[in-house]
Amino acid sequence: MITHLQRASNTVGLLSYLYGPGDHVSPRLIAGEGHGAPIELLAEPDSLPYLAHALDAPVERLGSRAPAQPTWSCSVRSDPRQPDPTDTQWATVARRLVSAVGLAPDEDPDACRCITLRNQPRQVHIVATLAREDGGLHTTYRDIFHVQTECRRIAAELAPLPAVPDPAPRAQETLVPARSITITSEFSGSVVAKGATDDLSAQLLKHAGFQQIDDWHGRRHRLPTTTPIADKVAIATHAAEMLRAARYDVELPPSLDTARTSPPAHPLGPYTAGAELLQITDRIRAAQNGADLQHAVYHLLHPEHGALERVREALEAAGEQVNGLDEEAYALADRFAFASEFVSSAQSELVDSETELRRVGTSSESRTTARTRSSALPDHRDAALATSPAVAKAKVASFPGVEATNSSTAAHPSHTSGPRR
Repeated sequence: MITHLQRASNTVGLLSYLYGPGDHVSPRLIAGEGHGAPIELLAEPDSLPYLAHALDAPVERLGSRAPAQPTWSCSVRSDPRQPDPTDTQWATVARRLVSAVGLAPDEDPDACRCITLRNQPRQVHIVATLAREDGGLHTTYRDIFHVQTECRRIAAELAPLPAVPDPAPRAQETLVPARSITITSEFSGSVVAKGATDDLSAQLLKHAGFQQIDDWHGRRHRLPTTTPIADKVAIATHAAEMLRAARYDVELPPSLDTARTSPPAHPLGPYTAGAELLQITDRIRAAQNGADLQHAVYHLLHPEHGALERVREALEAAGEQVNGLDEEAYALADRFAFASEFVSSAQSELVDSETELRRVGTSSESRTTARTRSSALPDHRDAALATSPAVAKAKVASFPGVEATNSSTAAHPSHTSGPRR
């Protein structure tokens, strides 16, 4: 099993994403503990704000003691070589994980509120809040270690994998032709993989970086047309290598095979990832409007294939590798884990920024247009000032001994932005 932990500051935003469109199939609640809150009745797409409020109720009771990111989320994926667990089996796995980390131990009446939902095959999501019913807070120190340890126990308890058949040919055996998958580049510039209709090939293509689309045309895998050419070649080659290792027959044109192409050397030498991030930076600086800026920044913020997600995964993998190579180096492993959580916090801070990025620059254009119109119509400006509450207050205050009593001057209190987390 593969796990992924993250923290969030907006519970309803996280639930909207998990229940939202995309690769999600039939989102549904399979388990939960609300300590009296009717979470089973609220787990519907049109009731997500009420479900988030039910989960956040203990956090709201903390007031100023509430953490900046009170929402705890854990995604668990099963081994593709094993049968897909049922909803009941996934509910048991989720209960064991929240008990292992201490969020909701068995028979604890003051445990944290949590829910478990499914929106994809072979995957389950656990969402909990860190505030306990008794007013305490769950500490997330070494949560990833406890989750991984429990997942290894669960995997060991599952049925063993089927034995590998003897490679020696037998007379009575019938050879099954390998599935044929073709990876090509279309005229539009999009790279598509055709023939991947089974779950294993779909998982391998998705792991390589392809986007899976399920609609009335069937299951398809493609790379967006905006993907850089070097990335297209690297992803297509990596996908072909994994598929061939799984004994698929793969057709890959020379233009998408790194073994048969000679890409130009990167200006930063072996630091190719840094060179690609510099390209993203150049595209951000060259943005002419909010739409261009949003499109460039999305290469950083994409929830699955963005640069921040890849950095977070690399830091998390480094911490796991340190722990695997030297169990005594737990302090260094925790430093990498904390750095991974910081990157996850940066991702959470910028969730749902797409719409705001598209509006960048439009407000200044509106103000410029308004100033142009007001300068062309001075009489209308004088009339607006004559009826302005601020002007009326200033005139009253100019006479000593007279106090302003117009309640409309205080009708709209000023708003100040809170500190960034």
